[in-house]
Amino acid sequence: MIRYYKIESGKIVESSTPGPAAVYVAPTEAESKELIEVHKIDPHNLQSALDPDEIGRFEVEDDHIALILKRPCNYSSKDNFLFRVMSAGVFLFKEKLIVVLASDIGLFEGKQAIRTANLQDALLRMIYVIINHFMGHLKVINMLSDSLEQKVNTSIENKHLLNMFTLEKSLVYFLSAINDNSSVISKLKSNAAKIGFTPENLELLEDIIIDNLQCLTLAQTYSSILSGLMDARASLVSNNLNVMMKNLNAIVIAVAVPSFFAGVGGMSEFSTLLGGNHLAFGYPLFLGAMAGLGIAVYFLIKRLENN
Repeated sequence: MIRYYKIESGKIVESSTPGPAAVYVAPTEAESKELIEVHKIDPHNLQSALDPDEIGRFEVEDDHIALILKRPCNYSSKDNFLFRVMSAGVFLFKEKLIVVLASDIGLFEGKQAIRTANLQDALLRMIYVIINHFMGHLKVINMLSDSLEQKVNTSIENKHLLNMFTLEKSLVYFLSAINDNSSVISKLKSNAAKIGFTPENLELLEDIIIDNLQCLTLAQTYSSILSGLMDARASLVSNNLNVMMKNLNAIVIAVAVPSFFAGVGGMSEFSTLLGGNHLAFGYPLFLGAMAGLGIAVYFLIKRLENN
């Protein structure tokens, strides 16, 4: 699938006809052949753009620059707390901008705070949107982490703890991806003359560098906090399980003691002692005594445990 964009009134908007910017989503064999033969995109770079495990990089070709950027995938409840990243291949020519994605995801959507006058502006805006998407996903991860911590505090299951491990794994992916983008952005700055950045572009690029650094710092902070809490949370789950087992043991002992006394003589012996008299009062009295003994034993055990 191909989506075309054009620059209009300081904004980049989708176009029904071919424009200076094109986004190829999961290109077909024919579209891939067009990218390689017509636009002279290196096959390895094209494959890298579709590989989610590819590291971010910056390359200067004969008639264009090639960037492999990392960005977060859209998250849904089906992902079970795992936040993934994907690659985005960006190829900036003198008069056209080509983006290659493995799956459809917004690149130019949302509020356009950056005025777009040329393709260089469009490239910087796309990087700005990617950083904002990372920031948004990090906030969601933090909210999910807080929610899971509250559940772990009272849980005796490993399910919530495993979900926290999954979030920690997601943060590792994010840290690697944001760090890759940081390297690419730095190379953009050092190759500003080749790319054709204006002083305004360079000023915006400095802001993007600062925003990406803040995003990286935030991801590192969340990862450090979550990692530091994992051992404590694992111990807490184990402690909750131990408390439950102690309570069950107390109940078992409380039931076993009256059962022992009742079983020594048996109900038939008790009936013999009564001699058939006052059975209506004798049996309830006996059962009440056994229940009272069980309750007394239970609270005695709990008191000994507390001491």
